[in-house]
Amino acid sequence: MLVALRTVSSMAIQKRIALITGASVGIGAATARSLNELGFSLILVARRQEKLDSLNKELGGGHHVITCDVTDHAQMTQALNELPPYFQNIDVLVNNAGLALGLEPGYETKWEHWETMIQTNCIALAFLTRQILPEMVGRNKGHIINIGSIAGTYAYKGGNVYGASKAFVEHFTLGLRADLIGTSIKVTNLEPGLIGGTEFSDVRYEGDQNKVGATYENCQPMRPEDIAETISWLVQQPPHLNVNRMELMPVCQAPGGVLVHKN
Repeated sequence: MLVALRTVSSMAIQKRIALITGASVGIGAATARSLNELGFSLILVARRQEKLDSLNKELGGGHHVITCDVTDHAQMTQALNELPPYFQNIDVLVNNAGLALGLEPGYETKWEHWETMIQTNCIALAFLTRQILPEMVGRNKGHIINIGSIAGTYAYKGGNVYGASKAFVEHFTLGLRADLIGTSIKVTNLEPGLIGGTEFSDVRYEGDQNKVGATYENCQPMRPEDIAETISWLVQQPPHLNVNRMELMPVCQAPGGVLVHKN
């Protein structure tokens, strides 16, 4: 897979830099729009170059585009090493890239689905964080925002490895914050519930529109813009305040009780 890079001409004023994974659609694209409005310069990372280029143009251009699969560590490393000087000091990392595959019970799932979720939701997220974190520590400045899920807290039938991967994200976030005590670096796990207007369910159900439609039938889910606005709020908090974790659900959703099966 090729890495496509788009650079920017020299700029007089250094803005804050945010790197967003999964930036081409959904929460990632909404976050890019929101942070662009706050004056950030953006590093937009996703697999589909045409969508990234279109988003960059929509945002007025001047941002940096990396076309790469986040699970390809070699290509991600190359892309980070080739960042133009202006974009090298990353202030905010939004680990948004992630996915769910299937909703079958564990004994009926495809191993490939489990492996893909672990590689994307856990390993790729940890790898990218590890690449960027030392530079943040060196400057004593930065904010890592991980997009987790309520699935990491509340188990549900068919959630199995997806829920486990998001539980990893939650504990990884809290562990990093413990490691960073004594620094000014923030780490936050943002844990959304039901969200519409993204490709999440299309991917989970492999394009089965009947299942996708049933997921959001007769309820009003959150929008990608809701999560993006929350991220904008997070990055505007004072330096002394860290939000460890934040759980978000639409009004139509709530934590429920434990399942009981009766014969």
